[in-house]
Amino acid sequence: MNKFSHNQWILVTIIILVGLNLRPIMASISPIIPVLANDIGINNQTAGLLTTLPVAMMGCFALLGPRIQSRVSEYIGILVGLLAIALSCGYRFFADSTLLLLLTSLIGGIGIAIIQTLMPAYLKRIAPDNASVFMGLFTTGIMAGAAISAATTSPLEGVFGWNIALSIMAIPAILAIILFFSGMPHIKSSRNGYLPLPIKSKNAWLLMLFFGIGTGAYTLVLAWLPLNYTQLGWSRDASGALLSILTMAEVISGILISIFIKKFNDRRKPLFVTLSLILVGLILLIYIPSKLAFLTVIILGLGIGALFPLSLIIALDYASNAKQAVTLLAFVQGGGYLIASVFPFMAGVLIDASSELTGAWIGMIIGVLLLFTICNKFSPRDFVVRY
Repeated sequence: MNKFSHNQWILVTIIILVGLNLRPIMASISPIIPVLANDIGINNQTAGLLTTLPVAMMGCFALLGPRIQSRVSEYIGILVGLLAIALSCGYRFFADSTLLLLLTSLIGGIGIAIIQTLMPAYLKRIAPDNASVFMGLFTTGIMAGAAISAATTSPLEGVFGWNIALSIMAIPAILAIILFFSGMPHIKSSRNGYLPLPIKSKNAWLLMLFFGIGTGAYTLVLAWLPLNYTQLGWSRDASGALLSILTMAEVISGILISIFIKKFNDRRKPLFVTLSLILVGLILLIYIPSKLAFLTVIILGLGIGALFPLSLIIALDYASNAKQAVTLLAFVQGGGYLIASVFPFMAGVLIDASSELTGAWIGMIIGVLLLFTICNKFSPRDFVVRY
């Protein structure tokens, strides 16, 4: 990190800023679900859809990543994605129904998907020696964006109303467009076609499943942690603050991953620690959520925050060039996000049926135990993805 040149620090700043814009469209919803329920009659299943739809769009459009990358430069594609996010956030100022909110979630999800699919290849192209470090910083920016929106949405809603609280997230997207356009290298992508998705590689499917379940933990907590605590008697602002603390813990762990990841050629060592933290956090969330609330969300945040970048870095490890990176990341993220999109919606169904989230947390524990099994297969010597 301290060997970065001045120009590289500029790149780092812009990369983090781009990441900041990839979660507010989802993280800003959960702290104000009770307000949306009162104003536009949204129920828990529909509230879950406001997180599910962007994640599903991430999956669908991520699968098109190789085709997009073969026709449009990563530079242009990322700018288009930022524009979609800015427009979807900005239009929430005019949204007065559940349908319009769902529409903005769809558009924003498409923008997020384009960026998340193209950014790994772009980083591999502009900084091949530091791609894993930059990828960690990018995902750290993603977590920071979730933290900022989770902490500010409820207070902003109390002062300005929910339309402004949600639409104000367009401002950082516009800033990112300006800085990315003016400060990032415009490197043309290869026009030599694209590799087919590695659907015949069993290990590629394992990477997808690992990413999907791990991201499912993130989307589940992002969508429903505040409601979990409002049901326990916490105020909306306090519940939103807990989500913010959790996401700040995610940011810290993401930074630590960026700094120390090169010290671990065998990624399984940090992965086992990460999964253990998530498991402990979920157990605390079920049995003593209020007494140890801050410890619970910090432990959970540290685990989830490390798992997300590690999942992408591991996939990136098995791509030797930008073309392979686009294809593998498209497959892993595409299928993975489709898997993860089910988690918040199913939790909403469980809440409407039982009025509590315990069943969702237990289901997530089962998922984490499965991740331990998959993680054991990620040997740096024997694990190979066939293209």
